[in-house]
Amino acid sequence: MTGLLLQGLSPWVLIVVATTGNVAGSLLNYALGYWASLGVIKKWLRMSEEEFVKAEQRFKKYGIFSLFFSWVPIIGDPLTVMAGILRIRLVWFLLLVATGKCLRYLVVCYMVLQTS
Repeated sequence: MTGLLLQGLSPWVLIVVATTGNVAGSLLNYALGYWASLGVIKKWLRMSEEEFVKAEQRFKKYGIFSLFFSWVPIIGDPLTVMAGILRIRLVWFLLLVATGKCLRYLVVCYMVLQTS
C-alpha cells in the first residue's frame, strides 16, 4: 500500500480495495469456522483441545467486540474462525471486522502521506 500511495494512487481507492479484500478473507475464515468440523479447524489452526478451549473462553470473555482487532497479525485469523464456530451474527461480524480493518488502513495512509 505504501508504494502505491507514493506513486500517487488515490488513498481512498486503496483503502476501499484493501479493506474489501481483507474483509473477504476474514469472511472465508468465518465460513470455515461455521461449516468445518472442529477436528479440521483444530488441525488447520494447529491447536490442541486445551488450547482450543482456552481460545473459546477468551473469545467469550472479551465478546464480539474483540473482532474489532481482527486486523492484528497472529490473533486475527483465529478470532474470525472462532466467530464462525460460535455462530456470531454475520451483521455484527462484518460491521466490527470491516471497521477495524478500515481504520487500520486509514492510519497507514495517513502516516505514509504525512511523511512523504
